Amino acid sequence: MGPAALAQVLRRLEAMFPAERFPKVLLGLDGADDAAVWRVDDETALIATTDFFTPIVDDPYAYGAIAAANALSDVYAVGGAVLFALNLCGFQEDLPPEERGEILRGGAEKILEAGGALVGGHTIIAAEPFYGLAVVGRVRPDRFLTRQGGRPGDALILTKPLGTGIIATAAKGGAASAASLDGAVQGMMGLNRRAAEACCAGGVRACTDVTGFGLAGHACEMLRPGATGIRLAASALPLLEGARAYAEDFLFPEGAGRNEDCYGGRVRFDPAVPESVRMLLFSPETSGGLLAAVPPGEVDALRARAQAAGESLWRIGEVLAGDGIEVAP
Repeated sequence: MGPAALAQVLRRLEAMFPAERFPKVLLGLDGADDAAVWRVDDETALIATTDFFTPIVDDPYAYGAIAAANALSDVYAVGGAVLFALNLCGFQEDLPPEERGEILRGGAEKILEAGGALVGGHTIIAAEPFYGLAVVGRVRPDRFLTRQGGRPGDALILTKPLGTGIIATAAKGGAASAASLDGAVQGMMGLNRRAAEACCAGGVRACTDVTGFGLAGHACEMLRPGATGIRLAASALPLLEGARAYAEDFLFPEGAGRNEDCYGGRVRFDPAVPESVRMLLFSPETSGGLLAAVPPGEVDALRARAQAAGESLWRIGEVLAGDGIEVAP
């Protein structure tokens, strides 16, 4: 479902669950955040999220690992730790058992890597396979991160290169090199756990992960309307190998157009930014990195923590007073 249609559906549900009736809901339907947060007591809040999708790569193990990493990421985006997960599966009746097993093994190994337990799940017969997780995590109720906590002057940090969506689409059409596809797969399989731990060790004011709405869409969701804007530097954006070339050939997934339709009115591009780069900002990502707003004085310390954990990060812009997204060359 595209972002505009999704927002329309959710608006109808919000009034059914008013905040005053559910005071333990710290994050829920009334915000555009990555996961739900439910207060248990003064020390503990539970995080709940779910995600699943159809295959984006041919290898069943890699598909399972990517889908699991993508679902687990929402726990990290709100600053939490993974407790446990349940499988959500749809398989064709004639899908070989060994392929089903490899999908589930890929997911299970990512849950283990996250420090969580696989505790069950549900499977149905489906015309096309899908796989993902329902995930529960924990966080202190006074320490969870939201998307809209950034302040003017904060630096905007990204923890994974862009380009997974366009590379996967190019691969489906036989246009992607083996090196490009392998780089994208390895990136999508990577957990955001260590990057989130580096962020949560201090300083970060706002966070989200970059997935289906693309960098521009998720950046828009970090804005406080009329209070904060964002300036991105196109030249500072990290790209996976091959992403720029496939963008110049306009091999974008269908979702890029939907994202542009939804968010394009809030994004202003400098005329010097090429059309191919503009569309890369709207191109959906899968299991992308964290996008975080950090006080400028905290960037070096965050970078040092990330490097010590074996993670990379890129400073790609800043939070401004105002509204909307500006994209400079």
